[in-house]
Amino acid sequence: MARIAGVDIPNDKRVVVSLTYIYGIGLPTAQKVLKECGISEDVRVKDLTDDEFNKIRQALDSYKLEGDLRRETQLNIKRLMEIACYRGMRHRKGLPVRGQRTKTNARTRKGPRRTVANKKK
Repeated sequence: MARIAGVDIPNDKRVVVSLTYIYGIGLPTAQKVLKECGISEDVRVKDLTDDEFNKIRQALDSYKLEGDLRRETQLNIKRLMEIACYRGMRHRKGLPVRGQRTKTNARTRKGPRRTVANKKK
């Protein structure tokens, strides 16, 4: 397995797909980075040369990835909770933040159902 930005990317997949294993890089960003480096998207990771790996690493240096990006996201959420805005309160209570309904659904955020006595009426 090759290591880029502190992440082991799979050897047997295409480069464009393997780069998406890095947190903060989706398919469009991976395509843009490969075009910038002049590397074909169809090449497998195991077929890349060391020079091509270095080009990819240098191109990714301009992006905020992995730990830095996760830390920034967590700090943004913590800031919302500290200023007690609506979104921060939803984060604090463990409810959906982006306006979804909660009478039904929202089980991912709310967790397993807890039955309430005499709720049938």
